[in-house]
Amino acid sequence: MNVILEDDAKQDLRESFHFYEEDEPGAGWYFLDKMQAELQTLGGFGGVHRQRFGLHFYASKRFPHGIYYRIEGDTVQIAAILDSRRDPKLIRKILRKR
Repeated sequence: MNVILEDDAKQDLRESFHFYEEDEPGAGWYFLDKMQAELQTLGGFGGVHRQRFGLHFYASKRFPHGIYYRIEGDTVQIAAILDSRRDPKLIRKILRKR
């Protein structure tokens, strides 16, 4: 399957990159590298994950982030990549808009 990041998900990645990079130089690049690898695995396993807030949910192995996605034909569409430490009510509110 193809993996496509929606614009909002790209923005989520940018925000997390800056968060980690400000904390420790180089950590943002490490974050992007590991997230890219995890996103690629969804090309083979997309759709097998349980749903949360109406979207499939994949928990990152290395970072406290959740990847929220939908399946459209043979495409995994990434709707959001959010820090799972956030209030679930806020996460639900963000996902309703996507």
